[in-house]
Formats: sequence, C-alpha cells, structure tokens
Amino acid sequence: MKLSQLKINFTTALQGVYDKEEVHCFFYILCDFFLQYSRFEVSMALDTTVSAKNITAFDMALLRLKKQEPIQYILGCTAFYGLTFKVNEHTLIPRPETEELVDWVLSNLHDQDSMLDILDIGTGSGCIAISLAKNIPTARVSGLDISEKALEVAQENAVKNQVLISFCEKDILETTALKNKYDVMVSNPPYVRQLEKKAMNANVLDYEPGVALFVPNEDPLLFYRKIAQLAMVSLQTKGWLYFEINEYLSKEMDVLLKDIGFANIEIKKDFREVPRMIKCQKL
Repeated sequence: MKLSQLKINFTTALQGVYDKEEVHCFFYILCDFFLQYSRFEVSMALDTTVSAKNITAFDMALLRLKKQEPIQYILGCTAFYGLTFKVNEHTLIPRPETEELVDWVLSNLHDQDSMLDILDIGTGSGCIAISLAKNIPTARVSGLDISEKALEVAQENAVKNQVLISFCEKDILETTALKNKYDVMVSNPPYVRQLEKKAMNANVLDYEPGVALFVPNEDPLLFYRKIAQLAMVSLQTKGWLYFEINEYLSKEMDVLLKDIGFANIEIKKDFREVPRMIKCQKL
C-alpha cells in the first residue's frame, strides 16, 4: 500500500470521531513514530510503499484512536520540557501547563545556590522532578506518589533521562510529617472537582487515572491544604512552595496559603490566560 492511500484510509476511518486537523495531527505523529518521517517528509514520500508490518501498526493505532484512547498511551511515550517520558494508564499525560510550572520554578531558581533539596509531591510519570533534576544537575530531587505503578514508570523515566531521583510511595493525605527539609516543594495534585467532569473529554475520563485527577466538590482544596501544612514545617526558612492549581479556585488558594502562614504569594496565568500556578514562601 502506498503512503498516500494509507493516509486516505486513516483520515476516512476517523471522520466524525475527531475534527479534521486533529486527525491529520495524529497521522503525522504516527508517521514520525513508525516510519521516522517528519511532517515535511510525509508530503515528499506519499508514493512510497509502506511495509505490511507498519500497515498493521497503523491499523492497531487506528482501532485504539476510534475508542478515543489518548495517542500518548498508544505510543507509550510523550514529550515534556524537551525530554521523552514513558506514560501509561497509571500516569497522567503531562500537559503544556505543567511545562510552564517547571519553567517558572527554574526561572526563579536561576540565581540561587544550586545545591538545593527539591520535593515533587504526586510525581506521577516523574515529569516535574526529572525536568528539574535535568536542568539543575547539582540539586537533590525527590518524588512522592501514592501509586506504586506510577512510581515504577517514574523510575524508568529517571533512568531514561539519566538523572538520579529518590522516589517514595506515600499517601500524602495520611502523612503526618516529611522526613527531610527542603528548599523547594512543588506539586500538581488532584484538583478537578467532580462537578467539572461533564466538561471533560472521553479520552481523559475513560483512560487517565481518576485518583490523580479528581477531588470531592465539598472539599476541592484538601490536597493543597495538607501539602501546604506539611510544607510549613518541612520547608527551609525562605523556602518556596509551588502548585499547579484549578483555574476556578485561585482566590480560594490565595486565602488558604495566607491562613496557613505563607508570604510572598503570587498567582501566574498560563498560555491560555487563566490562573494556573501559584507560589508562596515560608519566612
């Protein structure tokens, strides 16, 4: 089969499931993954014959895409902050907003002593912890998560990206104290209220781990409250706490952190111009 015919078959099969631009994006991603063709190279190779093995790979991916499975899970990996990370059903798929959180942390640490102790709570695939460790090679970085399976993926990602991270399985809501002192703590905890489910796509609801996404409507800040309380004890003086937050709860987050005793609170908008990150300092 020619690549041109494969493209026609692929786009026809996904009509009505995704919009046209998204279907084309999927096709080019798969061409890059299976055929090692860039988007430009695809246009130059439409008359090339695709092997039976690669046709089968496209067909298998197509079946999973029809069920709205995220393409990152189909490929088993995704890009984040210039690195490649393994992802599967035990880990959230890293988002561009979280890249902005990492970038914010790094930009604020550029003039500080690089011998830092950093803790990532709810590390998942390890994308935050590993990206920080990769860009601050002398820092001592740790990651906590409730999921043993997620931590296995995080450890694989640390090895793949050639950084040393200390990972630990821990339910942060049941944690009474952290064993070390830290200069920086960062977390992208569960923050999607149950009432927000109706606005979410099936590819998230049906495939990504709910334990890493959802919080009860009646107490949506429970993870933030617990982590901030632990941070007030476990941060070094003048240490910083960073969170990714629910865009609808930024004012509530500001009040929460003030009540716990943090200072120098700053809320930052993401590329969509919604409040997505917050930082605060222990004085």
